[in-house]
Amino acid sequence: MHETPHRERVFNVPLVVLVLIAVLGLVHAYLFLVLNAQQTDAFLLLFAFIAARYDPTVMPDIVWPGGWAADIWTFVTYAFIHGDLSHLIFNVVWLLAFGSPLARRLGTMRFLLFMGLGAAAGAAVHLATHFGDWLPMIGASAAISAAMGAAIRFAFQPAGPVALWRDPEAVYRVPAAPLMASLRDRRVLAFLLVWFGANLLLGWLGWVGMSGIQQAIAWQAHIGGFAFGLLAFAAFDPIPIAIDAGAAPPDQQS
Repeated sequence: MHETPHRERVFNVPLVVLVLIAVLGLVHAYLFLVLNAQQTDAFLLLFAFIAARYDPTVMPDIVWPGGWAADIWTFVTYAFIHGDLSHLIFNVVWLLAFGSPLARRLGTMRFLLFMGLGAAAGAAVHLATHFGDWLPMIGASAAISAAMGAAIRFAFQPAGPVALWRDPEAVYRVPAAPLMASLRDRRVLAFLLVWFGANLLLGWLGWVGMSGIQQAIAWQAHIGGFAFGLLAFAAFDPIPIAIDAGAAPPDQQS
């Protein structure tokens, strides 16, 4: 009697990632298919991240929609809004690529908390560099950048998900590299060089249009999210950090 060999699915996307993508799509459809221009502007004032909201010297008599609660929730809700379909598709592709292994590793609740805090970290850096700016910041790129920063902590480890397409279960087992060991890895350094170079270039060239507003790509927010992911990953990781960068994965992990 022969056993049928186990076959991995070609597309092994965690449910939480699929749900996030569906929510992003529904928000986008609601903005562009249901709301008119005036309603869209009101929606942005309520849910986009606007640095001017936190500067009392900018039109001090204005009453911002949502009050103090929106001062808090816009640190995250901006990530669900996208300027056009290409902006949404671009972020969905990178969410699939980097969010999937991270979600499989962290589990649903840790993953959602991590992504929310990554979005907030990006918003905080944007606020620090654009204080008083009226242009709304939108898009999931800062949260996805956090997933990228986290992924490089374990992606290049032996038996890790650089071999993801051969063994997706590896993301559960391989210990992450210590931070300093990651920063000594030439593959990680090459990734960082390309990532930071691409973001600086996009920040110089790229624009996202929405509701008649021209919005520069918030590359500083990307950096804030990425730095959060790189530095904070160990606090969320359920697998103990490797003693050294070449540590082998444990035999058993639940």
